[in-house]
Amino acid sequence: MRVGLPKKIIVVKEYVLEVGKIQVYDDYMVSIFDEGATLTIERAYQIIGISEIHFRKKPFGYISLRKNSYAIDPTVYTYLRELENLKAFAITSVKEIDMHNFNIEKMFYKKPMKFFIKYDNALAWVKRRVKASR
Repeated sequence: MRVGLPKKIIVVKEYVLEVGKIQVYDDYMVSIFDEGATLTIERAYQIIGISEIHFRKKPFGYISLRKNSYAIDPTVYTYLRELENLKAFAITSVKEIDMHNFNIEKMFYKKPMKFFIKYDNALAWVKRRVKASR
């Protein structure tokens, strides 16, 4: 039996936006927005553009890593749910307010969306959903 190092996860590309950063991996992307930022439709279009550059013809997942508090225009979700190749949307946070906001956000999104306290659990769920959609 060969024992090796675990496969290293490599960031394919990192985008630094006005509101935070987007890290793109092989089959998912992670957003980490700045404290006090506001995610508007215009800023969502930047994220959609990034997804089209990297995932135009293949399924992918999205993880919102909520380290900071920020505002989201809920109509953003009406645009995100039109992305047919977006197969999983995970939100990761330990904050109770984010858990509460998640229940409101998922009413707007209306597609597979799940809340996680641990990033590793969110990542595993996203990867399973993306893989199952291939």
